Amino acid sequence: MTHRPLEGIRVADFSWFGAGPIAGQVLAVYGAEVIRVESETKMDSLRTGHPAAMNEDGTFKTGYNVSGYFNNFNAGKLSMQLNLNTEKGQQVAYRLLEECDVFLTNFTPRVIEKWHLGWETLHALNPRLIAAYAPMQGMEGPHRDFLGFGAVLTPVTGISHMSGYPNRTPIGVGTNYPDYVINPGHTVTAILAALRYRNRTGKGQCIELPQIESVAAVLGTAVAEFVINGDNPSRTGNRSPIAAPQGAFRCADDPDVATSPERWIAIACETEAHWAGLCAALPELAGDAHFATFESRKANEDALEARIAELTRDRNVYELLQQLQAQGVPAGLIQNAEDILDKDEHIRARSFYQYLDHPETGLAAYDGPPARLSETPGFHAAPAPLFGEHTFDVCERICGYSTDEIADLMAEGVLY
Repeated sequence: MTHRPLEGIRVADFSWFGAGPIAGQVLAVYGAEVIRVESETKMDSLRTGHPAAMNEDGTFKTGYNVSGYFNNFNAGKLSMQLNLNTEKGQQVAYRLLEECDVFLTNFTPRVIEKWHLGWETLHALNPRLIAAYAPMQGMEGPHRDFLGFGAVLTPVTGISHMSGYPNRTPIGVGTNYPDYVINPGHTVTAILAALRYRNRTGKGQCIELPQIESVAAVLGTAVAEFVINGDNPSRTGNRSPIAAPQGAFRCADDPDVATSPERWIAIACETEAHWAGLCAALPELAGDAHFATFESRKANEDALEARIAELTRDRNVYELLQQLQAQGVPAGLIQNAEDILDKDEHIRARSFYQYLDHPETGLAAYDGPPARLSETPGFHAAPAPLFGEHTFDVCERICGYSTDEIADLMAEGVLY
């Protein structure tokens, strides 16, 4: 049997919501034993959030184990319930961390200090421990205890200022993008770098990953443009200074998609070869002097987009996509969730989604590994854990508590 590359690494995941748990899940996909430390006194609201699994009568299931949101980002982990608001609960946490390689959290510094889980304490406890702190605004600074999620980071880091249409309200990106991609990706990279350092030196270290600084990098060239040229880039809709046309264009509705029949195609022409290919697929565009050069297309961009929209409105999006791709034109179907999961032949052929049978939600699709390793591929070893499913196992097998000690801690409300 192929071994996954992080087998033998144990992670204490004291995070919640999105950015932290998703980083922990990536580590679990590649073989780490990830213990999700949870508590009803500081409940991860994703456990009760929608979308939730449904009953046969069409009503939503209820409880702590039925959220598709939570389950998708916590597959393959163990769940331990621990009350960190008690001194004995903190002592249990220390026993666990003595046996772990990585500590992961995205709580604010105020909460970390309340639970006595700061770096100096943990480093003295376990010098080989890698402690990754990823609060929204960092461990120090005037805003260190500010609260927020991806929906807050998007405007704070300048992304919302650049999203939307000119002279209209900023609209953001429609999802908590920082939580799903940027922050967890940077956190995992930092943890892997620290593990490599520990392999050479035997020493653990502290990782501070302020989510605001991680996300600010997504602005790309905007900061450089301001520094170099004094320009402050703002909203341009779908347009680009180096492409014309570039936008989304309505095609004929798809009667086979009852929930969302609208079909749109994204087209971008950066070169004259792209433009020639677009004209081959939409020959009515050819020969119009208003669109003959890149400069004229930019000067007449409103008219160009309106003309393309007229030509695509009754076209079958799948046929048009194939024609444009055959001509070398960058183009793509604007897909919805149903398309990605059930209709995209490429995603299906690559078996991206992994289907896991959860004891309360049944068979469901989980996001697959973000990267494929030829010799040590990652996979979900199990569905998301039930709330507190592994408390006894973690306390006995990892922390070394006896059955009687565990029973006493449960009686005292330290464990659940």
